Amino acid sequence: MNRTNANILAAGLQAVAVTAMLGAAGCSALNVPNSQSIQGLTPSATVSLTETFVAGVGGGDGTLTFNGQNYPFRLIGSVMGPGGADRITASGEVYKLSDPQQFEGRYTQGSGSAGLSQSGQGQLWLQNNAGVIMHLYSTSSGVLLSIGKEEVIIRLST
Repeated sequence: MNRTNANILAAGLQAVAVTAMLGAAGCSALNVPNSQSIQGLTPSATVSLTETFVAGVGGGDGTLTFNGQNYPFRLIGSVMGPGGADRITASGEVYKLSDPQQFEGRYTQGSGSAGLSQSGQGQLWLQNNAGVIMHLYSTSSGVLLSIGKEEVIIRLST
């Protein structure tokens, strides 16, 4: 097994563990934000990220830009449903963030209604347990079958 395949396998195993952890933690407890959630608010930061889903689990990385500083991060997540293979590139605004440490945590992602999503552009709304909201504009390439809700865990890189 070459190094790339070993890294993909390790990431997949880590994502499976996170998926189990998310299920045990009661993923649906977080609210899914929308445009009304940020009405009248000024963005606190910006974010860009790339995530790849394979068979319902995903991983990726990104950068949070807050007060002129860049904070790299890693993310892992799961799709509620059968999954598929999809690569998502997204960027947008972050709201209700006063400290970079608040950015870490488990996010509920609302990407729309249940069904089959295919390559194209869209919007993602995410909120973590600290109340931080991300409104992202995304481009995806691939196919993903879900019930319209995903969970993502973000950790700042050190």
